[in-house]
Amino acid sequence: MISIISWFANILGYLLNFLYNMVNNYGLAIILFSIIIKLILLPISFKQQKTMKKSAKIQKKINKIQEKYKNNKDKLNEEVFKVYKEENMSPLSGCLSSIAQIIILFAVFYLVRSPLTYMKKIETEKIEKYKEEIIQEQSNSAYPEISIIRNKGDKDESIYINMNFLGINLSNIPNQNFGDIKVYVIPILYVISSIISVKLTTNVQGKKKEKNDEEKENEIDTMTQANKSMTMMMPIMAVSISMIAPLGLALYWLVNNVLMILERVILNKYFDSKEIEEENINE
Repeated sequence: MISIISWFANILGYLLNFLYNMVNNYGLAIILFSIIIKLILLPISFKQQKTMKKSAKIQKKINKIQEKYKNNKDKLNEEVFKVYKEENMSPLSGCLSSIAQIIILFAVFYLVRSPLTYMKKIETEKIEKYKEEIIQEQSNSAYPEISIIRNKGDKDESIYINMNFLGINLSNIPNQNFGDIKVYVIPILYVISSIISVKLTTNVQGKKKEKNDEEKENEIDTMTQANKSMTMMMPIMAVSISMIAPLGLALYWLVNNVLMILERVILNKYFDSKEIEEENINE
């Protein structure tokens, strides 16, 4: 799996490097790169959202079957299989698209974390040599290639990347630069976008459930508690991650969050309007 992710990271590196050479700014290149990747994955996201909507409808039928045949597992499995067959849908639908998105997600993480390897295509021997120098000069870094760019880029043009984005040095790591107020801008925006993303997701999930009154009341209590927990935990997790990551990586997460929010809003509106049209036709 790691070799597959690394292979994709290497391919995506050509795109990021092309964009960087075009705009000569790492931050702007990351924004353009994120938009292009999101557009490439849009058909997969569309299919995944469509599958989720269809699964929600099928689940209503399956719930009734489970209640009816709860004491007969063989009949239960037979009826569930029949439902999927009638709806022309596999129980594993959406798995492949999810796997593809996960691979791309990790590949981009590899790429942004190690731009010298995947973007600049610098020889491994040269990177290792600089790593040894960085370790001797300072403590070992979780993002050695970012440290190399920050400390050696002005001396070696082949590894130089313009990390200055709107006055913010994207090679900086917040927990190593507490005195610089600017390092908190991107992490704060990332935290806000993460909270919005969680709110949006939980609100959409809350609308999907339609059961009898007793079940609905229990589910609302459970969902409310889950939503509160996620809303409380998300800022803590987002702050923790963004404080120990280079700002270039945090910028990618931020842009990806914003694009994901826009994608969810647009696709949800589209599929909701489709459902209304289908209901009107059936009536």
